[in-house]
Amino acid sequence: MSLDTFTITALALELSQQLVGGRVQDSVELDRERFGLEIYAQRQRHYLLLSADNQYPCAFIAPDKLRRGVQTPSTLGLLIRNRIEGLFLQSIQQPSYERILIFQFGGKYTTLQLVLEMMPRRANLILTDGVQILECARRIGPQDNRYRVILPKHEYIAPPPQKDKVEPNQVTPAVLEKLLRQHAKEKAHVALTKGILGFSPLLSKELIFLAYQDVDIKAEAVNAYQLHAVYESLIPRLLHSEFEAGLVLDENSFPTDVFVLPLQHVGWQPTNTISEALNQLLGTLEGEGAYEAARRPIYEQIQKARDRLRGKLISLEREATAQDEIEYLRMSGELLLAYQYSVQPNQTILEAQYDPEGEPLHITIDPTLSPLENAQRYFERYEKKKRAASQIPERIAEVQKELEFLDQLEVDLMLAENWNDIGEVQEALQKHGYWQGKKYAQPKGGKSGPYKVIIDQFVIFIGRNARQNDQLLDRSDPFDLWLHVRGAAGAHVIIKTNAKSVPDDVLYKAASYAAYYSKLRHERKVDVMVAERRHVRKLKGGMPGQVLVHQERGTLLVEPTPVDKADVLN
Repeated sequence: MSLDTFTITALALELSQQLVGGRVQDSVELDRERFGLEIYAQRQRHYLLLSADNQYPCAFIAPDKLRRGVQTPSTLGLLIRNRIEGLFLQSIQQPSYERILIFQFGGKYTTLQLVLEMMPRRANLILTDGVQILECARRIGPQDNRYRVILPKHEYIAPPPQKDKVEPNQVTPAVLEKLLRQHAKEKAHVALTKGILGFSPLLSKELIFLAYQDVDIKAEAVNAYQLHAVYESLIPRLLHSEFEAGLVLDENSFPTDVFVLPLQHVGWQPTNTISEALNQLLGTLEGEGAYEAARRPIYEQIQKARDRLRGKLISLEREATAQDEIEYLRMSGELLLAYQYSVQPNQTILEAQYDPEGEPLHITIDPTLSPLENAQRYFERYEKKKRAASQIPERIAEVQKELEFLDQLEVDLMLAENWNDIGEVQEALQKHGYWQGKKYAQPKGGKSGPYKVIIDQFVIFIGRNARQNDQLLDRSDPFDLWLHVRGAAGAHVIIKTNAKSVPDDVLYKAASYAAYYSKLRHERKVDVMVAERRHVRKLKGGMPGQVLVHQERGTLLVEPTPVDKADVLN
């Protein structure tokens, strides 16, 4: 996601209308890059999120109170709390055609600014007194940028202006003709993005699409006058603040960005406000922002562990395919024994045929050793390689079990609903030797149990992590039904049968839960295995929750459905 300058202009207008004149009553630090302000304006509380996240830099009004996500606030978080709380939001400004918002706060004796720079990969939130930097989310020293140092006690210097670009209100057919000629071999939308201030790839592609119904057309094939006619029908609406907020959708109707005019070259879903669009795109941040901040380092450790194991698996698979090399050692030893008397002094290569119908082998000989000693060396290397090769299938199976367990932990982390659930995933990583670095502190508390629901008098348990899955296996009876998504990590679901026949509607409902609480929860339809618990055995030497199914009762194709939290029993 990358908000362009027109969207930020619309955002500044929207936020100003709702927040300017309001008093900052509280502040929270969701993580080191995202901060929230509670602003009382127009007789109600508003929750402003300021994100300097490099991937999703933005600002918007969240629908609900933001939750603190760090236990020890950063220096910037402390300064916002101590210096900004109690002040009034006086203005929200956007430097011309820049992806920057300047929030100015004032009191009786103080004026401070929070500068939110929303350039992807270079996002930052900077607290200044109007001249000097007090603190920032991301420090940039002279070794990183000689022109622009972002450090406390340094003067705040705005990003350098974009050179050699034309302002949108100065674009004529002649200007377009020049741009198209300069970038003749490139795609036409690239020429617009490179040459016009404030133009994002999204907006440039829309213009080209409206003119030619083809976003990939080359600049040399575009007529400047035809393009300018389309330009004049669209761009003045942006310049005159005739904004319409909405979500940009991909081919699967998933939101990928936000824009302020309806688009035709991609999917489009209108929203009432830009804040609403951003909130839908990034997810509701009540609690989730804090939890997501806690999940991130754990996701990273899972990925690092997975990368190490995949590298190990590739190495083992290469060794497993080297059977020809092992056989070559054996045959070389046997041929040296058979031809030892024909080997001449100082000879370094023996060419001999093992298979009458095969190619001759070229056998390297150490001239300092006798033919018998050379043969013995080949046999020793052969035995060593053969022993190692015999262990490879078992070692590959062990690595695959570990990779499957990491997949399960990733699903566990995705399903985690509170601090203890998140901490439990980290605990599992530490226990099995995957965690590197300092422990990520989590509040203490009891571990959560499986979900328990009752449908038509049948009790259903849903395990939402590896420990709970293992727990359900231990506590279920032989004739209970076990359900699990096929071919992916996910929940173990147990239907307590009490030796009764389970109706199809109960079975399908339980299967839909198994599908939802799995890695395949976003698929439209999912295959779910069903087996009697007596035919499901814990995998010998496996990780928690890993099983072997000796006999299936069948497979159900279901739509993933979450449990209604109101139906969950304690």
